[in-house]
This record gives sequence, structure tokens and C-alpha cells, in this order.
Amino acid sequence: MQHISLYMMSLLYVLAGVNHFWHPRTYEKIMPPWVKWHKQVVIISGIFEIVLGLLLLIPFLQSFAAWGIILLLILIFPANIQMMLNYKASKNTKFWMTIVRLPLQIVLIWWAYTFTK
Repeated sequence: MQHISLYMMSLLYVLAGVNHFWHPRTYEKIMPPWVKWHKQVVIISGIFEIVLGLLLLIPFLQSFAAWGIILLLILIFPANIQMMLNYKASKNTKFWMTIVRLPLQIVLIWWAYTFTK
């Protein structure tokens, strides 16, 4: 079961990272205004997601990759808050999903933590 979880996590981050290149505007729109260089940050975070997702599959780098994912999840948390604020301001009917997404970050951090040992 641990292997399936590892492959699922790896795939999740690789696909999420690739999505930064397929749909960069989606990510740029949720960047907090105080973050500069939105396009570059989206590209860099996409690269990190892909690389860390792949590094999870290399046994001696797995812990490093998992800690990197935890750090990345913490660093991108303001974008999740900004998305919630954007949806609320625009009265988007999917606003509730952005609220659910916030505690989901804790679950994703816990999941990554399981691979730090």
C-alpha cells in the first residue's frame, strides 16, 4: 500500500507541475498581489513540483523530496488563500470549494511527511 501511495503522490505533483505550463494563467490569477513576477513564480513552482514529484521515486532522495514538498505546500498556501478571496469577491459559486481546499493542505503535508523517514 505504501508503494501505491508513493506513486500516487509522485503522479499528483508531476501532473500538478505540468499543469503550471498548460494553464499558467490559472495560477497567475491566484497569486497574492504582494508576490512579484507572477509568471516566473508559476514556472518555478511548476518545475519544483515536477522535480520533487520525480525525486520521491528515488529511494535515497525520497526524504529530501518529501521535505521539499512540505516546504512548497507551505509556500504556496498564500495562493490558496488568495484564490478563496478572489472567489468570494466575485461571488463565484465554487467559493465553498476554496474553503475546503485550505484544510486539505494539512492533509497533503501529512501525506508528504509519511515519506520523510
